[in-house]
Amino acid sequence: MEATSMANLIKRTGKSLEAWIAFISKSGPPTEKERREWLKKEHGITTNYAHWIAERAEGKGGSENYNPEALIDAMFAGPKQSLLPIYERLLKLGLKIGKDAKVCPCATMVPLYRQHVFAQIKPTTQTRIDLGLALGNMKTPKRLINTGGYEKKDRITHRIPITRLSEIDDEVKRWLKVAYDRDE
Repeated sequence: MEATSMANLIKRTGKSLEAWIAFISKSGPPTEKERREWLKKEHGITTNYAHWIAERAEGKGGSENYNPEALIDAMFAGPKQSLLPIYERLLKLGLKIGKDAKVCPCATMVPLYRQHVFAQIKPTTQTRIDLGLALGNMKTPKRLINTGGYEKKDRITHRIPITRLSEIDDEVKRWLKVAYDRDE
């Protein structure tokens, strides 16, 4: 993913990540936040790339610093620890849905993807995990809550709130498979 982003950065801006970091160090504002805004406003860099470049200029965010286990531990620390069995069951289900299903834990959720994110597991409250699904403008039953994502052009358009292991039933499995199959 990082290699693809680096190649795309060169295509979009004509500069490598290293060139941007050198440029920022010489000519950019002093703080990471100011650098992000400066990259967007002064150089037309998109938000995600601006965050990535500014973060890397601070010596953060490299793949060598990525620790998915630590992210999961932090996500389910304290009161959310009781949600870990639900997360583990959903993760296992998501990875078994197809041989090319992968995960890439983030600080607040765990996306499941093939070519694109088709689902996400997110401990939304201390007592609930939301299984987010990329279903587009598909008509769904009441159990699947519309997130407004389709209108906002977000990948995740529906969610299923889950508070107990017993709620991970055949319907959850079916909708997860539908989301997986839509990302061919």
